[in-house]
Amino acid sequence: MIDPIFDPEELSRAKAELRTRMSRDREVMAEEAADAAHRLSVNLSAALAPSSGTVVSGYWPMRDEIDPRPCLHTLWTGGCRIALPVVPDGKQALVFREWEPDEELVPGPYGTSEPAPEAEIVYPSLLLVPLLAFDRRGRRLGYGGGYYDRTLAALREWQTVQAIGVAFAAQEIDAVPAGPHDALLNGIVTEAGFIEVAE
Repeated sequence: MIDPIFDPEELSRAKAELRTRMSRDREVMAEEAADAAHRLSVNLSAALAPSSGTVVSGYWPMRDEIDPRPCLHTLWTGGCRIALPVVPDGKQALVFREWEPDEELVPGPYGTSEPAPEAEIVYPSLLLVPLLAFDRRGRRLGYGGGYYDRTLAALREWQTVQAIGVAFAAQEIDAVPAGPHDALLNGIVTEAGFIEVAE
């Protein structure tokens, strides 16, 4: 295990520096990986086979994030229930609303797209999680809001949850700076393959 950073200022500084670098680098990755979304879907299907009826949360891609929509469509055609996150007011956990591929989305905060307010709230057991950087210990660098850390902590209190990071292979680094409250991933899927995180 990577040793957590307990000094809040040191951790914040290390994450901010890495976010700047990885945001810049990911723009280049997105330009150079034309068929990444298709390969991502193939690799996820080869690694995971959730049963019909499983609630799977994904995300609607923003800017240069790798596109998980082919993954979501494949899971949906396989009988999974698909959900997308809704960002709540304040520093709360994410809410997930059910979504089908032909349904319209509404604008959310920070440039996100969300299911309409009347869509059913569901509780995913498999989450596909966006990120800026990851390591093979299951640490992820997010965008700084802490939403997925709070969400995974809340869900894991009462059910078994698999959190799978979704990224370009080049977003892997040796060690993501992490604190004691940063939630771990169970695996990472990229256009190059699936990385299982040891317990």
